[in-house]
Amino acid sequence: MTQKHWDVVVVGNVGIDTNVYFQADEPDFSRESNFTEDLDYIGQAGGYASRGYAQLGWRTAFIGYVGDDFSGRFIREEFTRDGIDLAAMFVDPAGTSRSVNFMYRDGRRKNFYDGKSHMQLQPDRAVCRSVLAASRLAHFNIPNWARMLLPIAKEQGVTLACDLQDVLQLRDGYRDDFIAAADIVFFSAVNQADPAPLIDELLKWKPELIVVSGMGARGCALGTRAGICYFDPIHMDQPVIDTNGAGDGLAVGFLSSYVLDGYSLEDSIRRGQIAARYTCTQKASSAHLITPEVLALHDQQRSF
Repeated sequence: MTQKHWDVVVVGNVGIDTNVYFQADEPDFSRESNFTEDLDYIGQAGGYASRGYAQLGWRTAFIGYVGDDFSGRFIREEFTRDGIDLAAMFVDPAGTSRSVNFMYRDGRRKNFYDGKSHMQLQPDRAVCRSVLAASRLAHFNIPNWARMLLPIAKEQGVTLACDLQDVLQLRDGYRDDFIAAADIVFFSAVNQADPAPLIDELLKWKPELIVVSGMGARGCALGTRAGICYFDPIHMDQPVIDTNGAGDGLAVGFLSSYVLDGYSLEDSIRRGQIAARYTCTQKASSAHLITPEVLALHDQQRSF
């Protein structure tokens, strides 16, 4: 087997998130002003995933865009400090993507996402091909421009995982290319009472798929040709204070365990849930995600 230079390449959007924490149970929109705590940090799926792998010690590359602006320069500096390769970090002329996340005291959140030019961007295929060819695992998120790289990843024979995010219906036209190319798919069940119908639909379409559905406080579901298994949520002493990035933590923990480290599916689910739950202890931060030592400690406690 040809030696790969990167363990994983993350393909997706990174940007600056602004979390708006309400002091009251609900904002009073009849008033012009509300007092909140507003925190900025590097977020979005590409930010959480690439930093998650890097902080677990995996050799990580990133394919995506930032602006030629203050936020873009900050992200480049932080990624460089994390050891993430930026050969395929391109410039979006519209600037760095942004999100504003309303954070309610009861744990609810509402996200407002500005993906800048992601519907029109055309990535440099030659540069992306060189990075994908040098990687063992390609972790795709779903900005529109990323679909152009799916055939290249398939040509290189890299294990291809796609995070479909929060799905209302599968065959919506936008996600079809990502599902068709994937070996492993993730989706959030936040909009589903039970993820089983969507998992069944995916497996009827592609019986060889591995499907992981994050169910938040309800746990997690795993679907394969052998059927659907449900897993209870992971409990930790530290409270849940911020659920942003939890789905990315689940994907990173699972994929690094199953694809890169060779754990079983069930053990990889447990480790993914540990990474997701740990992410929820971090308030408005992707800079202090789970480390190999902390993951190993929690995994050992739960594997008996």
